[in-house]
Amino acid sequence: MSRPSGPGEPEEPGRASDPDGRDGPDDLISFTEEDVPEGAAERRARAGRSRRALLLLVGGGAALLVAAGLAGAYALFGPLMAPGDFDGKGSDPVVVEITPGASAGEIGDVLVRAEVVASTRSFVRVVEERGQSSSLRPGRYLLRKGMAAASALDLLLAPQSRIRRRVTIPEGLRVVETVARLAKGSGLRAAELVGFAARPAELALPAYAKGAVEGFLFPATYDIEPATTPRDLLRAMVRRFKHAAAHVGLEPGAAGLRMSPLEVVVVASIVQAEGGRDSDYPKIARVIYNRLASRAKLEMDSTVMYGLGKHGIVASHAEIKRDTPYNTYMHPGLPPGPISNPGEAALRAALHPAKGDWYWFVTIDPEHRITKFTDKESEFVKFREELNKRLGQH
Repeated sequence: MSRPSGPGEPEEPGRASDPDGRDGPDDLISFTEEDVPEGAAERRARAGRSRRALLLLVGGGAALLVAAGLAGAYALFGPLMAPGDFDGKGSDPVVVEITPGASAGEIGDVLVRAEVVASTRSFVRVVEERGQSSSLRPGRYLLRKGMAAASALDLLLAPQSRIRRRVTIPEGLRVVETVARLAKGSGLRAAELVGFAARPAELALPAYAKGAVEGFLFPATYDIEPATTPRDLLRAMVRRFKHAAAHVGLEPGAAGLRMSPLEVVVVASIVQAEGGRDSDYPKIARVIYNRLASRAKLEMDSTVMYGLGKHGIVASHAEIKRDTPYNTYMHPGLPPGPISNPGEAALRAALHPAKGDWYWFVTIDPEHRITKFTDKESEFVKFREELNKRLGQH
């Protein structure tokens, strides 16, 4: 960090010339050749030596007088010349914003304008004394007016003083829903977020994502800094997915299941979309794998609804007959891509399905997330009727 500009250094006084053109110091004692009798060489030499001695004496005395005067002035007025500072921890709260790349001096200027500290110099001094120039971060801070510079620095370094915009993305949202929630919670422009989501090459997706953003904007809570851009935020979500994928062992786990990492994410997205309680996720994953193993169609309503751009886990007969690549009543195997952005629990369930022979499941009570599993089609029909009856009552 560059040091802030302090008060300008006093200019070195120039040597003034008198109106006759002689140098200033020579005016103290003035000798000319006309003052020496003609032809007296020794007198001229003595006069020259005397002149130099007197100049040294008078000049040295003047320097001593100036030095003594400055010392006395500093003793009298030094405290008043020192950088101004308030005393204490301040009073009225005030919010200040530190911009990216601001130096200690520039931050001090902001604090002075907000009436937080008395002077920029006092703030810079305490920052340099503590060696904290590199610790100051951009952001919005809650400080107080009339603070001692040291107290102001303490708050700028305290995490709890920072005012952050936070946005929480729950598990199971689709990209369009995620972008809308990000725009509302972050203050970033929705159009720019949509634009970057449509340009996945700029988001550093994992290679196995094959350019698809859906499934890779990880649900979590994100802090929005003043300098955060839409691209930064979406890339942060992808980084967070990569962290979760590494944590659950996605790539080696997929290899153990003889699947690609993308296929596991697709399964996790269905688990997330269909799931009730987290404890049900491994069972739902097992149903998916059991149906895939038997080469039966998945027949998942959530995939049908995704292909139609609708929401819900119960598709109508008319919707089931609509042909899209995501209609798993019509097309065998997994859909072509994720249908939601799964969280870590769903990813883990897709990698570690429960043991069981279940072939069907029905979330009979979506409000309370109650799901029943069975390996008998008759029970499945019964569960389905129970769900339809409940939905009909609402």
